[in-house]
Amino acid sequence: MNEQHDCDAIAVSNIEKTFGWGSRTSKALDGLTLSVPRGCVYGLLGANGAGKSTLFRIIAGLVRPDRGAVRIFGEEPGSKSRRRLGTLIETPTFYPYLTAREHLEMFAGLTDTRELVEPVLHRVGIASAADKKVAGFSLGMKQRLGIGCALIGAPDAIMLDEPTNGLDPDGILEIRSLVADLATRDGITVLLSSHLLDEVERVCDRIAILRNGRLAAEGSVAALLDGQGRFWLSVDRPRAVLDLLGERADAGGDGIFVQVGRDEVPELIVKLTQSNVRIYEAKWVKPDLEAVFLAETRGESQ
Repeated sequence: MNEQHDCDAIAVSNIEKTFGWGSRTSKALDGLTLSVPRGCVYGLLGANGAGKSTLFRIIAGLVRPDRGAVRIFGEEPGSKSRRRLGTLIETPTFYPYLTAREHLEMFAGLTDTRELVEPVLHRVGIASAADKKVAGFSLGMKQRLGIGCALIGAPDAIMLDEPTNGLDPDGILEIRSLVADLATRDGITVLLSSHLLDEVERVCDRIAILRNGRLAAEGSVAALLDGQGRFWLSVDRPRAVLDLLGERADAGGDGIFVQVGRDEVPELIVKLTQSNVRIYEAKWVKPDLEAVFLAETRGESQ
């Protein structure tokens, strides 16, 4: 068994999965390999159809891969190892006329963890509504209950598929805080997918970006953003700057974006002033995850 896999909460190696038959086949995952370290919040990003939900289903045992291997805390997937994994895949569905407490009691009966019902209700912030029927719950409360159902078996890791989908800003903030707290306070590894890049950037320690079922980029948030910033200029002769710098410069933001390293900036300023370009403003634009995501997911598949 690979030593690195022993250290990881979840590891997948060379996973492939194709749906359909004949000319109508669609490859959802194409030799995907990645590892989720213990105790972190790990974000999974990708456009629709990139393979995120398929990967979640394979890890959870709901779909069989065509080839490749899955490890959960260093063990082959099975009833024992998957008991260490809680899951919330896509929008949770509940029995509308059961209460939140009854839902948790039902799941706790499967894992013999009935003593956790009350603590989990408080942990996810719905204790005050524990005996209300789910039919009257807001979307945010249903998401909290879904996370509670994922936690009721006392897992060491949980997978959350779009946990903030459809929530208003207050609901997003609440779920973000809960997810971060699960990792920092409870030591639970969290693997989540989301299309809200700002939320992923705020809450995740590491990120994987999928494109067409393959790993396009992976690493810590700081490492992925390192060097992704752009230098922006406001000048009196933008056309002259574009001609002078060629492919390194693009018009944008009522100015010019320049692909340049920080150590090259002084030389660039001197070059422009010597070309009689008057510079009104110059700044380094803060990098963000959106720029990285678009750079890694656009373009033709390899």
